[in-house]
Amino acid sequence: MERKVKYDYAFKLECVELVLKKHYTDGYVSKLKQIPRWNIRKWVSFYKTYGEIGLLPRMNQSYSSEFKLKVVTAIEKESLSLLRASVRFNIPDISIVLKWKKDFANFGIKGLEPKQKGRPISMSDKRKKSKPNKPLTREEELLKENERLRCENELLKKLQALIQARRNPKP
Repeated sequence: MERKVKYDYAFKLECVELVLKKHYTDGYVSKLKQIPRWNIRKWVSFYKTYGEIGLLPRMNQSYSSEFKLKVVTAIEKESLSLLRASVRFNIPDISIVLKWKKDFANFGIKGLEPKQKGRPISMSDKRKKSKPNKPLTREEELLKENERLRCENELLKKLQALIQARRNPKP
């Protein structure tokens, strides 16, 4: 399954060429193409560093906690901007780097470790416990059957009331 891409490769290349070959400013191209200025800056930076490959869409990647730590420490030591760090380490979006930076600031090295994906399993334990292992006594069986018959009786009464209401609607 392919990831949906907002701007295709040809569009990105066209914008980059307007900036680099025709010497338009990123602000002018952003107004011309009606896209945010930072997108053009990012594309130009990736193009300058990695060539045309830098503009290709990338599938979701998972990064090791060591790599994340390397990026965060480089930002701190060298005072890199988020854009510079994402270009230098070939990370597709600055929001990823920003999240790592916040996680490291809040939780330390534990915040950079991979997190469990998906929804947590919570209902399975409750369902398993509901079945008793020992057999029911005769009295318990009769009480259960009595309760089941009461519920069935109530259901039939409500059904009959609905049928009557449909046959004789009030004006």
